[in-house]
Amino acid sequence: MTKPRFALIGAAGYIAPKHMAAIANVGGDLVAAVDPHDSVGILDRHFPDARFFTEVERFDRYLEKLRRQDAAGPVDYVSICTPNYLHDAHVRLALRVKADAICEKPLVLNPWNLNQLSELEQEHGRRVHTIVQLRHHPAVLRLRERLESERVGAGHDVVLTYVTRRGRWYRSSWKGDPAKAGGVGMNIGIHFFDLLGWLFGKPLANRVHLSTETRMSGYLELGSARIRWFLSIDAADLPVEVRERGGYAHRSLQIDGQELDLSDGFGDLHEESYRRILAGEGFGIEDARQSIELLYGIRHGELSSAGNEAHPYLAGNRDVVRSR
Repeated sequence: MTKPRFALIGAAGYIAPKHMAAIANVGGDLVAAVDPHDSVGILDRHFPDARFFTEVERFDRYLEKLRRQDAAGPVDYVSICTPNYLHDAHVRLALRVKADAICEKPLVLNPWNLNQLSELEQEHGRRVHTIVQLRHHPAVLRLRERLESERVGAGHDVVLTYVTRRGRWYRSSWKGDPAKAGGVGMNIGIHFFDLLGWLFGKPLANRVHLSTETRMSGYLELGSARIRWFLSIDAADLPVEVRERGGYAHRSLQIDGQELDLSDGFGDLHEESYRRILAGEGFGIEDARQSIELLYGIRHGELSSAGNEAHPYLAGNRDVVRSR
């Protein structure tokens, strides 16, 4: 059986090694990779023969050459691990060279960009796949099965708290620029908002209580859940016990007072995502739409008073600032 052929954009980034390992473990061949930075020795771990470029124009030209002239044919997939604001441009590149795109989240920053990608899918006859690895987590799958069995008339109280410490470098990088990253909500919250929509349904209300460069909080009502959420990259928001043991992240998702344990089971979720994509069971543009629309609304919506909808961190009179 012929190995599926891959190319990768963003080879020097934080998330790229997970994609390289997934490609190797599903039996794929990474033919080419590109990144403006050349600290990509990680390629030697799995794909030492992959062509490497520091200019996307030369990478694009090489993929076009493979499509038109190479006996082995074009690449089948282009994996995209670049900064958020470049995702849709690199998806378009993948489709143009007649490859499926496999894109990290968020797929795009603005909802209307999804419409253009849908049109391009049809024009080029290829698909856009988005990585939504939490949908493959064993604990999440068990929870969803339980929720589906009680969906009618069920209304759940959910509290989401995600604090992940980021140093001074963060604001100096593209991640600190809302125009490039989409703000704290889009940059660190996208996986959780996707998960919440997948579990609890369509949005009914979406209110923002807090929005700064480092923290966001609000209230979200979905078809079968009322959700109070808090996101932060400020180390001061880490629970004392996490700081005392030298930890840098705190993830908590409570449903009706019960904690959903997501501490384990993350190791091979990218690999599972790739396996599903190769089997024709991946998630696409429409699967990504709701979370992107929600976070666009959160990023641009007016602030409202929290009242009894406040997340416990706000209700507990923590030192927070409400202004954008």
